[in-house]
Amino acid sequence: MKKETICIQSGWQPKNGEPRVLPIYQSTTFKYESSEQMGRLFDLEESGYFYTRLQNPTNDCVAQKICELEGGVAAMLTSSGQAANHYAVFNICEAGDHVVMSSTVYGGSFNLITCTMKKMGIECTVVDPDASEEELSKAFRDNTKCVFAETIANPALVVLDIEKFARLAHAHQVPLIVDNTFATPINCNPFVWGADIVTHSTTKYMDGHAMSVGGCIVDSGNFDWAAYPDKFPGLCTPDESYHGIVYTKKFGKAAYITKATSQLMRDLGSIQSPQNAFLLNVGLETLPLRVERHCYNALKCAEFLEAHEKVAWVNYPGLPGNKYYELAKKYMPNGTCGVISFGLKGGREAAAKMMDRLQLAAIVTHVADARTSVLHPASHTHRQMNDEQLREAGVAPDLIRLSVGIEHIDDIIADLAQAISAV
Repeated sequence: MKKETICIQSGWQPKNGEPRVLPIYQSTTFKYESSEQMGRLFDLEESGYFYTRLQNPTNDCVAQKICELEGGVAAMLTSSGQAANHYAVFNICEAGDHVVMSSTVYGGSFNLITCTMKKMGIECTVVDPDASEEELSKAFRDNTKCVFAETIANPALVVLDIEKFARLAHAHQVPLIVDNTFATPINCNPFVWGADIVTHSTTKYMDGHAMSVGGCIVDSGNFDWAAYPDKFPGLCTPDESYHGIVYTKKFGKAAYITKATSQLMRDLGSIQSPQNAFLLNVGLETLPLRVERHCYNALKCAEFLEAHEKVAWVNYPGLPGNKYYELAKKYMPNGTCGVISFGLKGGREAAAKMMDRLQLAAIVTHVADARTSVLHPASHTHRQMNDEQLREAGVAPDLIRLSVGIEHIDDIIADLAQAISAV
């Protein structure tokens, strides 16, 4: 099926007399007739549900839909995008291991891996995604277990050369994990270009309405964990907490997601609520329509801003002449995302004045939903930094992040025009 059809038809498959719309299984527990059957569930000898902290039917239907959109073999929902990225890395890393990560990833992911996971004994080397393969190769170590990057970086809007990073990762016998939140599977399927695992903050375009926080991990099933048993013992050696099960032997291509569910979700419990999964599914049904409108509106806004005399610069991968335009055309020929960054000639003060004049666009920390929104990182998320520190972090002091919604393009541009006129 085409993606537009998958978004509507995949996931929940009702049987005769069952609800047509995906039900919310708002229950912590599930009843069984025999103790033996429940025991088989706990031994991973039988599939089923026994406690929502691990799995829930509503969640699994939605995860299956996202899995099909990405072209993977197995997927799981998490309580947030941060949880998805944490589990994706932690599922194959432990104390003493090492991660290679793109320097332009979302700040929350950057802090998670470089700071919090460092306290767990996992080290990280940060690399410039635009560096040559020869230069990037120097970042790998014998204890490197994965590479982590984003298809479109938030808010830098750097487009990842997925094939280059996949070649490097595989040459060093490790998987490439790609956060595909901004592009969504509608515009990009990283598995096609060699990525092994994809994550999402479903809070963004997938939900689409700023209603529910969530995340997702999808495994391509293509990385051969069993070929490197010494590098990935968690997947290739017996798990004593499940009577010596070896995930690669028992679950094959589903080994990675099964381990993440049965170990990490069991012990850490970052499950997405069934109610949030239901709302996410509603958002997914219109994802292709909304993504197309987001990209159309964003390109029109970028063209308007680029031609405005008071605008100093515009960064949008869909603009001809942008540094990442050719990469964007290769990996995302139908469009990139609805997020633009730009700066005004008046700098930081002009940015604040312009944003205060906006009437349609709201000043919020969120991004990538139906409503147009705006943020000035130097005044908000990065306000503890001085201008020099901001530049070192890749955030220009005058950078305005504009998340273009799906309102009528004339109204969005009119709002930008009247606000900029005040500067």
